[in-house]
Amino acid sequence: MSGWKQYLAGVAAAFGAFCLGASIGWSGPVEKDVRMGAAYKFAPTSLEWGWISSLLTLGAAASCIPAGILIAIFGRKITMLGLTPPFMIGWLLIIIAQKPYMLMIGRFIVGACGGAFCITAPMYNTEIAELSKRGVMGCFFQLLIVHGVLYGFIVGACAKVKLMNILCAILPIIFFVFFLWMPESPVYLAQKGKNDKAEKALKFLRGKDADVSAEASQMASEGQKEKVKPMQALCRRNTLKSLAISMMLMVFQQVTGINAIIFYSTGIFTAAGTGLTPSTSTIIIGLVMVIATIISIALIDRVGRKILLLISAALMFITTMLMAIYFQWLTLKDVGWLPVLAICVFISGFSFGFGPVPWLLMAELFAEDAKPVAGAIAGTTNWMCAFLVTLAFPLIKDEWGPAACFWIFAAVSFAAIVFVLFLVPETKGKTLNEIQGLIAAGKKD
Repeated sequence: MSGWKQYLAGVAAAFGAFCLGASIGWSGPVEKDVRMGAAYKFAPTSLEWGWISSLLTLGAAASCIPAGILIAIFGRKITMLGLTPPFMIGWLLIIIAQKPYMLMIGRFIVGACGGAFCITAPMYNTEIAELSKRGVMGCFFQLLIVHGVLYGFIVGACAKVKLMNILCAILPIIFFVFFLWMPESPVYLAQKGKNDKAEKALKFLRGKDADVSAEASQMASEGQKEKVKPMQALCRRNTLKSLAISMMLMVFQQVTGINAIIFYSTGIFTAAGTGLTPSTSTIIIGLVMVIATIISIALIDRVGRKILLLISAALMFITTMLMAIYFQWLTLKDVGWLPVLAICVFISGFSFGFGPVPWLLMAELFAEDAKPVAGAIAGTTNWMCAFLVTLAFPLIKDEWGPAACFWIFAAVSFAAIVFVLFLVPETKGKTLNEIQGLIAAGKKD
């Protein structure tokens, strides 16, 4: 097993995503205790709780572009390590909250740190990976997010709110200790003209006997290209094309309804009369996400990105249609198993393609000099959509009923199929330069 250290570094970097996943998984299990006033000295109103839940996504949206700027200046490693202290402060505010606004600020900060990892971790991982392993490693990020969500669900089912907060707060410390020993991205080092250090980092990642000279000299020659200001790199035709593709994938990832479905899944499981407790049903959902993400990672460098996205969008389209039909016409019939089945298939379909692949493509579609800023814009798009869906879903549901929401999700999923089919290029097994050539020529294969 040569080059196992790159996997180690990849998991270490993506552990920040595990911290984010646990923060995402937090609001479901604690909601009842916090709302009743059992967890803190206060009981937030519905509106306050809505903000406590959704400020995480807003924090993440706010931090993507600053993170993109920081990794271009200070590098990937320093930026990621620097996220640990604010992450801790966010959790500390959640632990010691005396008023709802302290929970809100804590959630915003935790979200901001998590959002920064969304930009840094997939980029770091695709930069340290060998070509044949880039797909797998670019998906570590999503893999650790879903494990983090599952961790949040399981800890939330077993522990009181205070203990859960503490068990989530220690995660950034574990990340810091683990990632401290990993090298800086060789691509970044070569960009800064530190070619010896880049070669040393590559030697660490590929194994000490591996011949890294070709890879190192290619990185060095990339690094010697004349420096372009980030805004100039962003305004190139190629970058704008890639940015349009990446942003649309992020929009589809969120507007097909994943967060709304996870959010309301326990209610649907209960209403279906499955007899499962809410915490058991959320854990089942977490497990489905983990298993489907693992399958997707096993396939991504074999069958390619595009096929996974197509299968994923098709499954989401069929299941959201079923949910819409169920809520429109079948709620009084005895088919409670139908929405439960649809939810499980939807979540596996999502985790199979539209969960991991947009983050991987965010790190693959851009030239090196445009990547930090362009990736950050794509990340911001993702989190803004997440925020808007979380906010709009309950409003549309109350106004027009759940069926309307699912018809919207079905329409968006159908649009996603068409978009992927005609506009997304296949990046499997291609170097970053070849991908740029594909985009310039407008080819899809």
